[in-house]
Amino acid sequence: MKKRNVRRDDSPQKPAKAQLQKKEKTSKSWKKIILLSLAAAAMLGFSVKILPELIQQFAFMYRIRLPFFVDLSQPADFSLNHTVNMYLTSEEGISLGVWQTVPESRWKEAQGKGLDWYQKALSDGSPVFIYFHGNTNSRAAPHRIGVSKLLSELGYHVLVPDYRGFGDSTGEPTEEGLGTDALYIYDWVKARSGKSPVVLWGHSLGTGVSTNLAVKLLEKGVVLDGVILEGAFNSARQKLTINPFLWFYFSLPGVKYVFTGVENPVFPTEENLKKMKSPILFLHSEDDHLVPIEIAEGFHEVAATAQNKDRVKLVKFDGSKGYLHNGLYRDSKLPDILNDFVESL
Repeated sequence: MKKRNVRRDDSPQKPAKAQLQKKEKTSKSWKKIILLSLAAAAMLGFSVKILPELIQQFAFMYRIRLPFFVDLSQPADFSLNHTVNMYLTSEEGISLGVWQTVPESRWKEAQGKGLDWYQKALSDGSPVFIYFHGNTNSRAAPHRIGVSKLLSELGYHVLVPDYRGFGDSTGEPTEEGLGTDALYIYDWVKARSGKSPVVLWGHSLGTGVSTNLAVKLLEKGVVLDGVILEGAFNSARQKLTINPFLWFYFSLPGVKYVFTGVENPVFPTEENLKKMKSPILFLHSEDDHLVPIEIAEGFHEVAATAQNKDRVKLVKFDGSKGYLHNGLYRDSKLPDILNDFVESL
């Protein structure tokens, strides 16, 4: 009789093998958790240490300087042939690049003249505009050159400074620093302009700079001759889908608890308007893609309530013209609007 071979059942070994695989899987899971925890800790350190600095860079966007490879010391290269370039020191270690353009009627006389001649020209009785620009590029941006040419054609002097860190100006931009620069430029102009009226024109970020300066001067007993606010933004209330001012993202849940000192609005224009006593002209395009027209309407109401409707005007530009945020200087009605405002001062 043949002996029957019986195959042993290996089933008792299976649980041991499964248990071993489970342990290996658990070990891998813990490794992942540990690695993710280390990564999270590193990101938190990055957020606290580095991100506030990055937010400042994006908020001002001053490192985006277009066009590239330009010599800002040569305004004639930008078809500004009656303009002088200068560098002013707003405080120790801070040099500001500035263009000064004289009225177009004096362009022939201006040929070959130096800084002394341009400074003396400021006291010829023609109104002087100080243009505080927005948060990208430099004084060579096409729309800023367009504003300079327009004001010059109308018979006005124009000064266009680059804030610290912008263009070829030195230093790093902060709200306080921009305020120091603006005050220095204003004082510099007033010391040379005699009885000529001095008007501020702020665009975008420059509207915050202008209203901050107006309030700072008011605290010293100085009332500005006039203020133009183009494309004014409201950092306290404004919520845009496309926002060039990164402080908008501070409204995200939890951010204010990570970054201390960001709860107060940056450039409190709305509060400034409640204090200002200068004539104000708001300019805003109905198709502005960065700052809705409702912001300008709200500002106008605040300023008119604080003063009166005779001293505060809002001019809206037809959205079908396609001016968006930077193109108002091209409007054919703007020269008359500006002349009327200056004559009312």
